[in-house]
Amino acid sequence: MALETGARPPFRADHVGSLLRPPEVLEARKARQAGHISAGELREIEDAAIATAVRRQADTGLLGVTDGEMRRGSWHMDFLYQIGGVVHSDRRLHIEFKNPAGTVAFSPTAHRVTGRLRLEKTIFADDFAYLQSVAPRGTTPKLTIPSPSMLHYRGGRAAIATAIYPEMGAFWADLAQVYAAEIAALHALGCRYLQLDDTSLAYLNDPAQRAYVDSIGGDGASQHLTNIAVINAALKNRPPGMTVCIHMCRGNYRSSWVAEGGYDHVAEALFGGLDVDGFFLEYDDARSGGFAPLRFVPRGSKRVVLGLVTSKQAALEDKDVLKRRIDEAAKYVPLDQLCLSPQCGFSSTVDGNLLSIDEQFAKLRLIVEVASEVWG
Repeated sequence: MALETGARPPFRADHVGSLLRPPEVLEARKARQAGHISAGELREIEDAAIATAVRRQADTGLLGVTDGEMRRGSWHMDFLYQIGGVVHSDRRLHIEFKNPAGTVAFSPTAHRVTGRLRLEKTIFADDFAYLQSVAPRGTTPKLTIPSPSMLHYRGGRAAIATAIYPEMGAFWADLAQVYAAEIAALHALGCRYLQLDDTSLAYLNDPAQRAYVDSIGGDGASQHLTNIAVINAALKNRPPGMTVCIHMCRGNYRSSWVAEGGYDHVAEALFGGLDVDGFFLEYDDARSGGFAPLRFVPRGSKRVVLGLVTSKQAALEDKDVLKRRIDEAAKYVPLDQLCLSPQCGFSSTVDGNLLSIDEQFAKLRLIVEVASEVWG
């Protein structure tokens, strides 16, 4: 089953990007870390897993296909560390994720900005080229990268050397330029569907997260305005013919989350002012709030991809419930501007969420079926 042959993304049935890593990839990563296999041998195993995952996406009926982020340990840091001027620090972050059973601690290495930001090479160029090479005819390869916001959100002013950036204005300007150059380079490689992943714009709806931003030297009440302005600066001269969407969620690690609350705090500035073609939004449970903030989405070409299907649990959603929720959202955004997806990826880090690969694809198949029944 396929939808909208020849259509431009985002598609009626779409997905966020990351997929569960198969056992052979997880084992190969461990072997590489232990020095038992070479980088080339690891890449060959990843290549095979990506080719299989792309084929399964297409067989499921999806028109947009990704490499599942199979080569990454983390959805964002594998990219951010490749920006010139960004280095690993000797400090670890402590992030507490929540789930119905309690909490899960995540302690990644923190980063620091110790030099002027610059693009030294096209990041993920080889990864995208391989994805292109295995994407079946009639599908569109999608690349996912973290949004500019993510270089700032985890460390704030304290993670940026004052000797390099005594004023934050220069930091933001250089960051936007790095992304503008990266986007132009990706377009030159043939990328026509790009997704910016951004937790900050969803996190900032949570008062606890706004207080966190205050604590790292920012202004939690207005940080979303800065982040939107920087993303817009990065996209200002983006090449024609490239669809750029943004995905926003409230945390996704081993079926757990960080932030809570609807999109109300950021909605007017975000939906009315962010210059993207589509919004992938988390809406899989009550934690994400209601659809009323969608009233700020401009009428016309921008699409809202409703993340109504959870990637955090294996149980399949009821089709009728999904259709009713789409109808509820259509009270605020015309049905023709809506699409359907999971609320997040299935494996934002190498660890993955608590379901199987077959259960993951059952979720994606459900999305294709519901989208076909709703939009035809």
